[in-house]
Formats: sequence, C-alpha cells, structure tokens
Amino acid sequence: MKKTAKVVSLLMAGAMVLTSFAGCGNKTGTTSGDSSTGAIKIGGIGPLTGGAAIYGQAVKNAAELAVEEVNAKNDSVKFELKFEDDENDAEKSVNAYNNLKDWGMQILMGTVTTKPCIAVSSVTNTDRIFQLTPSASSTDVLGGQPDKDGNVTIQRKDNVFQMCFTDPNQGIASADYIKKQNLGTKVAVIYNNGDAYSTGIYQKFESEAKKLGLNIVSVTTFPDDTNSDFSAQLNDAKKNGADLLFLPIYYTPASLILTQASKMNYKPKFFGVDGMDGILTVKNFDTKLAEDVMLLTPFTADATDEKTQSFVKKYQEKYGDVPNQFAADVYDCVYALFDACKAKGITADSKREDICSALIEQFTDSSFKVDGLTGTGMTWAASGEISKEPKGMVIKDGKYVGMDK
Repeated sequence: MKKTAKVVSLLMAGAMVLTSFAGCGNKTGTTSGDSSTGAIKIGGIGPLTGGAAIYGQAVKNAAELAVEEVNAKNDSVKFELKFEDDENDAEKSVNAYNNLKDWGMQILMGTVTTKPCIAVSSVTNTDRIFQLTPSASSTDVLGGQPDKDGNVTIQRKDNVFQMCFTDPNQGIASADYIKKQNLGTKVAVIYNNGDAYSTGIYQKFESEAKKLGLNIVSVTTFPDDTNSDFSAQLNDAKKNGADLLFLPIYYTPASLILTQASKMNYKPKFFGVDGMDGILTVKNFDTKLAEDVMLLTPFTADATDEKTQSFVKKYQEKYGDVPNQFAADVYDCVYALFDACKAKGITADSKREDICSALIEQFTDSSFKVDGLTGTGMTWAASGEISKEPKGMVIKDGKYVGMDK
C-alpha cells in the first residue's frame, strides 16, 4: 500500500510540474483565431505595456478583429494569431520573436515600433520568415536605402514589407501638404535626433522644404523621448517668429511641447505625423491644448465610406474605443496577407521558407493591389515600400476630423 501511494504521489507531482510549465508558456503572449491544424500561424509583436502601449494595444486589437473576420469566411485560408509584448525594447522584441518561432510562426506581422523592428527584421531575413510591419516606418527596417552620401549601409531585406508610409515619404508629404495648404510662412522644427523614425522624417522634410521654398527659421533637437524640458527649443522657435511648428515625433514629447508652449503663451500652428496619433490619450494632458493640431495619417475614423464605418463600429463594440491609424494599418495587413495567401495557395502545411518566397513574389507583383481602410489600389515596390496617399487630419473638440473632405 505504501509503495502504491508513493507511485501515485510521484505521478501527481509530475502532473503538477507539467501543468506549471504549460501555464508559464502562455504568460508572454496571447493567442487568438483558429487553433486547428488548418490555420496558418501569424505572429505579432508590439508594446502592450510601457510608454508606447497605445500603439501596440491598438494593433493587437485590430489584428484579432480582422483574424476573426477572416476565419468566419467560408474559405480555405484560416489564420491563428499569437501576439507578444516587447515593451518597445529591441532586445525584448528579439526574445518575443524567438518565442513565436518556437510556437511555429510562419509569418510575422510586426513589429509595431521602429527600433525593435530594425533588430527583428535582421533575424527574420536570416530565418526566411516573411515580415509585414503595420507601423515601423524607418527605411532601416527594409534596408537597401542609400544614406545622405549615397552609400547603402544596410542591404535590402527582401522578406520585409511595410503597410505604413516610410519616414522619408512622411517628410516629403508633410512639406508638400504644408506648402499646398499654405499653413505657415515661417516654419520651426523640433525633432528627436536619437530616434531613427524622427530623424528620417526630418531629413526628407528639410530637403523637400528647400525645393518648395518653405522658410524654415528654426531647427532644434532633443536626445530621446524621456526629455521633459523643451523651453530652449520653443524659445528658439518663438524668437525666430515661427508661425508653424513641425513635430516629426511621438505623442508623449509632443504633449509636453504643447503644454509648455501654452505656458509661455506661444501659439503657433502645430503639424505632426503618424506618431502624433494617441496624443488625446496621454495621462494628465489637457486635451484642449491639442485643439486644431494637424497631422498626416492614412486613416480617419470619421470617414463616411462603408468600409471605415463598419470597421469603426465593430472595433468600438468590441473594445470600447475609437481605432487609430495603427489599428487600421494592421487590419489592412491581415487582409493583404489573406489575399496573398489565397493567390499563392499557401496553407498551414507550407514551410515557412516556401511561404516567404511565395509572398515576396506576390507582394512585388504590380498586379497585386489591395483595397483597404488606409488606401485603395495599394501596391508594393521591390524595396518593400507601400504606395498610398496620406490624408490630412485636424483635432476638433477632442476628435480627429479629416481636412480633405
């Protein structure tokens, strides 16, 4: 009897250990969608915690929504999505990627932010896993781009594609929009010189502004997004008479700039890019200060087309929030992958290397066009860059309103 009891005890202890390991394996990521053997495994990576969590959470939410819709179709292509938190940290993002690879990921839809995506894209290129990022916009993510001296320092990562505008495109489009709409006669710029995203946008904005004859009267920088004092930058812009302040930065430092500009009674027009999206959600920020702030984005939640209205309604019902352009971009990612997988006959049994080759071929085919929330007839160049038109947006009464209606 004692021997039997001991055996049973050991078996129970073993079961508890296995259960413990199973529980630990599910802490780092959330899985959704069709978990059957017939589902193509898509990984997602982004910040679900930390200062950039608004971006990652929006991407996770919209990706889950789109996967649910795809799997509800009576179609042979099904997806299973597993999303990992990287806290907007490059090292943690690579760790998240390795977790997803161990899970059996066949396609990566991420990462959400630029620095982690640069790190992860190098690994996916080596591993031959196709990668489509919704929002990491630096050309360093793609590689193959010449620097200011014409030298290509990072070879093209042929497996990496973007759904968002590249940083240079945002810079050029911003300068064009400011000039076309006659938004300012004297322009000041504040950018983060420690961030590839911000620097990339500024450099192209500056060169395009010169071509267009925009008068840039002040250019100042800051080292990183933890910077809290912008008095020197604002005083320089004010001293030089800038009536428009261009901010190619993320929403957290932008909220501080708006607050500090108000305290010194400096009231230029403010113009940002897609990183500005999220400023209305900053804790303890007086959203009245964002009134009339302008930015360029591929998506406006107030658009009247049926596709946008349907997406916004479903998103609000499921998550109780208005989707931002990061959400819209990843929603388009899911459907672009769905169409591409169908076109190439990709299944859950396909090897990831074969999937990678097939999707590269499909995305670089000029006849492959995607109609989504963030653009119609969207196509991709061999460089991995997307072709679509940005939209002007202005904040009115605490809401984003399209300027191009």
